[in-house]
Amino acid sequence: MKAVWLAFAAIFIAELGDKTQLAILAMTGRGYSAWSVFLGSMLAFAILTGIAVLVGDWVQTRIPAETIARIAGASFVTIGVLMWFGKL
Repeated sequence: MKAVWLAFAAIFIAELGDKTQLAILAMTGRGYSAWSVFLGSMLAFAILTGIAVLVGDWVQTRIPAETIARIAGASFVTIGVLMWFGKL
């Protein structure tokens, strides 16, 4: 159960106020049915999450966790630097 709450908290905080959420807000604001937008966005997110879980499971059996953490950290730093200088 700890993994469920940890995943929930990480995703909830990371996604709060992101561009996907704003796009969904705009779609609902344009008159699309709130339930249709909700169901469509949840289906898309569920599929993407499923892909991420499957790929993550495959990767973790082939690459050490420390290497994955370093690649992820370097990726975030690179994206941050690019955003800082307006290149992304």
